[in-house]
Amino acid sequence: MVFVLFHITGDIHMQREKWTKRDRLCAAAAALLFAAAAVLQFAARFADGFADWYARRVYPAVVGVFGRFFGLFSFSAVEMLLYAGIVCGILYLAGQLRRPFGAASRVLLTAAALLFLYMTGCGINYHAAAFSSYADLTAGTYTKEELTALCEYLTDQVNAYVPLERETYAYKSNREAWRRDSVQAMKAAGALYPVLAGYYPEPKEVAVSWILSVQQLSGVYSPFTVEANYNGDMPDYNIPHTMCHELSHLKGFMREDEANFIGYLACILSENPAFRYSGYLTGWVYAGNALAQADPETYSGLYGRLCLEAREDLLENNAFWDQFEGRVAEVSTRWNDAYLKMNAQEDGVRSYGRMVDLMLARQRQEAEKSAGELEE
Repeated sequence: MVFVLFHITGDIHMQREKWTKRDRLCAAAAALLFAAAAVLQFAARFADGFADWYARRVYPAVVGVFGRFFGLFSFSAVEMLLYAGIVCGILYLAGQLRRPFGAASRVLLTAAALLFLYMTGCGINYHAAAFSSYADLTAGTYTKEELTALCEYLTDQVNAYVPLERETYAYKSNREAWRRDSVQAMKAAGALYPVLAGYYPEPKEVAVSWILSVQQLSGVYSPFTVEANYNGDMPDYNIPHTMCHELSHLKGFMREDEANFIGYLACILSENPAFRYSGYLTGWVYAGNALAQADPETYSGLYGRLCLEAREDLLENNAFWDQFEGRVAEVSTRWNDAYLKMNAQEDGVRSYGRMVDLMLARQRQEAEKSAGELEE
């Protein structure tokens, strides 16, 4: 018994000797970063006005520094850092098998640093005021007639901007121009809604877009590098709207339904007809899905009014995403749903469809504005 106690005590002593001063500093720094992230999350959730102040006052500086720096690279920096991090992490841990405590302190520090960057890059913004409050859009109760009118308008606009020559709307032929045009589209939206004004780095195509496709993702915002990333493999009409959707997160608007709506606004305000087509067709899909549930017969009639090219684009889009249906996509959807709910989006992935309410609110707002002008 005495021998066993002596042996255990000796092992503990040896382990303490391996816990170097640098290890203790890493552990202490990790604890401080974890604590700072927790305080920021608590303040964002429960301190009145803190999240709004951060999103409007502090976060623009984060975009100005990190967004500008990583914007210097034409490729997705977060993607390359992810691959490098995986390789370096495996090699580092393999070389630290005899120093588990030292390795653990550095893993904790890395995790704490990433959590802190996440919190400052987007976590706080989830609790800031919605874009609708800045645009004076109040989602309310709408009639089937209003929804039908919206779908009719979108159908006409899609047909007006459908590409006559498909090559002029092809992403591969316009990759660099579309990246620049997405920034200009967001600035055009900023001229109408000042909260969207300011600096935007160009969005980045993910080098291995298959990784996003199998997760059923058209794009992703990186809070660690303040980058807007998009899936370059998906059908072309999706890409302009996705670019603008992801760029909207750089203005502190994290709700997916609002990012969809901002992306729609930016596209239809763009001078590039390919962007307008993307915005209107994306809006048609969301509004059309809502109409299909409310009035299948009217929806069928409007679908028949869409030009052949638009119907082909929709079929191509369905076929593209259907090929990635499977276990990975299911797990990704569940994770995304849990992530959104964890960040105060109680509808989870269903929040993507609430964009229709915002389009209807804007339609009613425009109608009221026109009526007021006529009275004057």
